[in-house]
Amino acid sequence: MDEYTCRALAWELFCPGLPEEVARARRWTRDVLTNCPCADDAALIVTELAANTVTHTASPHFRLSIHRTADAITLSVTDNGSSTTSPHITHANDHETHGRGLDIVATLARHLSVTRNPHGHTVTAELPTHTGALPTHHQAPTC
Repeated sequence: MDEYTCRALAWELFCPGLPEEVARARRWTRDVLTNCPCADDAALIVTELAANTVTHTASPHFRLSIHRTADAITLSVTDNGSSTTSPHITHANDHETHGRGLDIVATLARHLSVTRNPHGHTVTAELPTHTGALPTHHQAPTC
């Protein structure tokens, strides 16, 4: 029977590229990760990544993927927005109201990467499931 037992879990959600879908993606993430110690951080990461997709691309939809193992939660948001720029970390000044999203994600995540695809980008963040394994420094996204 062990050959059919999977120790990793995966979920996927497709959302229209509308601002109100960001809240739905956040709620869905919290529901999926119920009883996970990093559920709140995961929900914040999903909020930032989904908001970036809706705000900075012309993607008609985005895909949220969650992959959970005993050691980590991997969150990926994929757009099909054909944006001319790649997602990147910016350092906003104190008076700016935007520009902190990926910096927040990089602070929370153990690993952050940006991958270009033929139609857009996938931004992936990995969270440790154990609070003792939190990062001690920023890791810039790799493209």
